[in-house]
Amino acid sequence: YYTFLLVGRDTGGGGNTDTIMVVSYDVKNQELNAMSIPRDTIVNKSWDIKKINSVYNYAGGGDKGMAALMDTVSDTIGFAPDFHIVVEWEAVGKLATAIGGVDFDVPVDMNYDAPTQDLHIHVVKGYQHLDGDKAMQVIRYRHDNMINGVMKGYLNGDLGRIETQQAFLKAVVEQCLQIQNITRIGELAEVFNKNVTTNLSVNNLLWFGQQAVLGNEKNGEPLDMDNVNFMTMP
Repeated sequence: YYTFLLVGRDTGGGGNTDTIMVVSYDVKNQELNAMSIPRDTIVNKSWDIKKINSVYNYAGGGDKGMAALMDTVSDTIGFAPDFHIVVEWEAVGKLATAIGGVDFDVPVDMNYDAPTQDLHIHVVKGYQHLDGDKAMQVIRYRHDNMINGVMKGYLNGDLGRIETQQAFLKAVVEQCLQIQNITRIGELAEVFNKNVTTNLSVNNLLWFGQQAVLGNEKNGEPLDMDNVNFMTMP
């Protein structure tokens, strides 16, 4: 039974850890659970903006930032996850490309431009095949640019973004579990390891991939999508 802290950083928008998930993989019973921690979750810190997404940067990023964030997560949920994975948005596009893109039902029309961040999001609502660039746009989207005092976006704000990210990651897991990807486990592990910061080794990643796609050593059953669950911390 293994636990992971999955962190997404938006380097173009200041580098805050706006995506924070605690993930568990029960290899024996082949169950994967992920809980999102909303970025605005209040934490007891000395600085002014007491939000959990500020902890990593405030502590200096890197190993120090991760140690501080891990301590804060432990205070929040009661335990420190075994492993950590830090993903920057550019890496998501590369990972999506490596698995051949992702079929996904985009929940809303997305239109946002921030030239100073070199960020341009233009994706239409509906079920479609997302390549790496479009996938990166979808998971970064929060709201449209404001026009005439009106700003379209998710009706429930950042929680809507969390729901989309969870649905997208579930689609990614389903894609990775497809039988045709069995021969690509090593390649995917290498892409993952080169594009994220983690204390997981390539061999760790290979082992987890094999357990999920090929089945565990106890009963030979692979991970089934019925046993992949996402939730959000209040």
